[in-house]
Amino acid sequence: MNTIQTTQPGPDNSTFMNFPMCLDLDRLDADFAILGIPYGAPYGDDDIPNDQSTAPAAVRRESKRLCLGLDHWDFDLDGPLFDGHAIRVVDCGDIPGNPADTKQHYQMAEDAVRKIVEQDACPIILGGDHGVPIPVFQALDNKDPLNIVQIDAHIDWRDERNGVHNGYSSPMRRASEMSHVRRIIQIGMRAQGSARKQEVEDALTYGAELINVYQVHKNGMAQVLEHIPKGEHCYLTIDADGLDPSVMPAVAGPAPGGLLYHHVRELIHGLSRTGKLIGMDIVEITPSSDINGITSLTAGQLILNFIGACIRANSLQI
Repeated sequence: MNTIQTTQPGPDNSTFMNFPMCLDLDRLDADFAILGIPYGAPYGDDDIPNDQSTAPAAVRRESKRLCLGLDHWDFDLDGPLFDGHAIRVVDCGDIPGNPADTKQHYQMAEDAVRKIVEQDACPIILGGDHGVPIPVFQALDNKDPLNIVQIDAHIDWRDERNGVHNGYSSPMRRASEMSHVRRIIQIGMRAQGSARKQEVEDALTYGAELINVYQVHKNGMAQVLEHIPKGEHCYLTIDADGLDPSVMPAVAGPAPGGLLYHHVRELIHGLSRTGKLIGMDIVEITPSSDINGITSLTAGQLILNFIGACIRANSLQI
């Protein structure tokens, strides 16, 4: 594989939680690697992805409000973030690219994630729209079988839209076509999105497990965790609109009644104990519509829960 060189994160070179920066992935030495993938494949009928491309910088900026020191107690984790372990977290900056050439951007993203995994680090992806996990899924083909757990208000099973096959309405459809993906578990669906009757039927025919938000509100996240294969590789993809707008308001498609913060926290901690977490992403944040930075702040806190839960469950399984 060629040398992978990323670009500095955001306009002010601010890293996530001021963790060290590493733009040369051949020199990566980390347990967790933060990577921005700003651009999805646009449909050409709106400018939402342009706003979402600034989300990696927004999450990094707001992350400074999350932590006054790595030795401080985090009640989400019942202790300091690293739990007394010598853990290395680095920020690998952003995948460079021309938003008009997302094919190249996706290929660079896939190559970068492969490199991160080869270096025994766990990738944590900042999007971008929900098309950006597609190259990430492809880069995890050595983690066969791979189980994908999705949080989303929508099922994302469109084959194409406006002739685009790798946009934000299609990541689960594309994942279903990958031979190394065993199961797709989707949580939080509600209201109306781009899915038509055929897409729902296709998802069910494939065997996707669709757990709508009302099942979670009624039965709790513990019952959802019963669907997670024990001891197998799991990748978590979080669309910000899967959470309720009161928790993450800065999304393009808000829908009332979504998952609450504590639901997603419980899912992350449960996944770390049940499966072998090999990465996560958070996508679809539109910073221009945020309120006091709360959406980006929440995204950052979920990332800290992911890191802390993996450490405590000893589930760094890259």
